[in-house]
Amino acid sequence: MSTQQYELIFTRTGAESGEDVVLVSLTGTLGPGGHPVYVDTSGIVRAEISDQGEVRMLATGGHQDLAQHVVARPR
Repeated sequence: MSTQQYELIFTRTGAESGEDVVLVSLTGTLGPGGHPVYVDTSGIVRAEISDQGEVRMLATGGHQDLAQHVVARPR
């Protein structure tokens, strides 16, 4: 059984260092790695999250620069 929601934590570096947190919910679909896909309320942030908490960001439009090293925290 998959976790229903995660907080995705994006770390900013440089002059505006800090964290951005986005809440994502289970969609009922599987990503390319066979793990559940989660999406935020806007539909823009989509991520495949494994049962080990590994995050793979998924593009929702052209020319996106997908974040690396995103942390998923179960909610």
